[in-house]
Amino acid sequence: MLFEREISDISELPNVAKELLDHFNDYTIFLIEGEMGAGKTTLIKELCKQLGSTNNFSSPSYSIVNEYKTPTTPIFHFDLYRLKKMEELMDLGFEDYLSKKAIIFVEWPQIAVDFLKHEKCVNINIKVTLGRRFIYCSTI
Repeated sequence: MLFEREISDISELPNVAKELLDHFNDYTIFLIEGEMGAGKTTLIKELCKQLGSTNNFSSPSYSIVNEYKTPTTPIFHFDLYRLKKMEELMDLGFEDYLSKKAIIFVEWPQIAVDFLKHEKCVNINIKVTLGRRFIYCSTI
């Protein structure tokens, strides 16, 4: 299942986020990749808003994981950029988060690949070219 969109202006982001969630409505784990500054956290913030969260959003760069509330289900937002070993992910209880009834967004997911082998995930890749952002999504 594929989903591709170009975002040339930030005002398009709410519609793209809604489309993405509608397209992958059976999925609860989203892996977000892209270079530094590509807009990963910005996209996640909008996805959370589209899911009904009214929390104050911030990047979990230092806390590693943030929890947001929605009317129906919690959202866990991971930023794994600073983790160097799989043991650090285990210490966070990452496997426990996967077993919860929640929506999970993971930035920099490479270190978590072994934990996600048997999970139904959406891989989101954000590419920036000449100031335009392209979002490429597929299921894995």
